[in-house]
Amino acid sequence: MAAVLPFEKRGILIGIAGGSGSGKTLVAQKIYDELGSDQVVILKQDFYYKDLSEIPTGERDVRNFDHPDAFDMDLLRSQVRNLLMGGSADVPVYDYITHLRTPATRRVGPHTIVVLEGILVLIDPELRSWMDIRCFIDTDADVRLLRRLKRDILERGRSVESVLHQYELTVRPMHLQFIEPSKRYADVIIPEGGFNLVAIDLLKTKITSILAGHRHPQEA
Repeated sequence: MAAVLPFEKRGILIGIAGGSGSGKTLVAQKIYDELGSDQVVILKQDFYYKDLSEIPTGERDVRNFDHPDAFDMDLLRSQVRNLLMGGSADVPVYDYITHLRTPATRRVGPHTIVVLEGILVLIDPELRSWMDIRCFIDTDADVRLLRRLKRDILERGRSVESVLHQYELTVRPMHLQFIEPSKRYADVIIPEGGFNLVAIDLLKTKITSILAGHRHPQEA
């Protein structure tokens, strides 16, 4: 039985969860590329990290960014709801290097499909109840660590030592405590993320089927 929602849901919500470096972004991008920017918007849970401007600069790198409390879930839920109702949202722009939310925002919407990807998007009961498809990207821990090392060093100016320290201190424990258990909420488990072409094709077929029964938000 479909969940009874407290609002008129006009859009489609696809949740993509998985550990850091699992390949969530690649899966989301493939959906976007196939269905087009006029229909799809990608929201990353990372956009909704809480601003750490009140924390001294030297202490920000050692914060736990993999715990549910690291995210502004109230804002995330509010903006996802607006998009699903056929509206727009001013999405935060987060600076991963300084761990600060910038003054700029990015206006998105209306879109028919909202792809929400992030490590913890499946642990929130309210968001789950709005999702039409719930995916979990299941990738081996060593592959995820190597991808995270490469990303954080090249894109975020981190050192190898700091990435490994953070992985041991918070990333791995939080994965075992929160992220891995959220797999039980998934409708679809995709090994190796966007490189699993068969799973991606099946996912696109399902999305197309759901689309056939939906109006575009601007048509409502």
